[in-house]
Amino acid sequence: QVQLVESGGGLVQAGGSLRLSCAASGRTFSRYAMGWFRQAPGKEREFVGAIRWDVGFTLYGDSVKGRFTISRSIAENTVYLQMNSLKPEDTAVYSCAADPRASSGLKKSGEGYDYWGQGTQVTVSS
Repeated sequence: QVQLVESGGGLVQAGGSLRLSCAASGRTFSRYAMGWFRQAPGKEREFVGAIRWDVGFTLYGDSVKGRFTISRSIAENTVYLQMNSLKPEDTAVYSCAADPRASSGLKKSGEGYDYWGQGTQVTVSS
């Protein structure tokens, strides 16, 4: 059974940084893609970025491109989201998700992911 556990959220001032972690267990993830999504109150879920576990290819949403970086540790079975130059509009619950069909490409839609973590709150104050 796939389990995804996010951590690292919190309160940070605008311009600051946070690093989120997503610890994955229950499978061998070499053929998976891992995605990060966020959802703010009253808004639709938004694609943040994704990474292919095997080769490390990444894809980012337009609103975070150049500020956020996704990486993974194969040894630790963990995916990271480094968030720099944070803005108040980055405030949201951030969730990681797993797609077992990485070979079909990195997906921006949450419907392409089969497994989800519980999410972690990120709050950016102005």
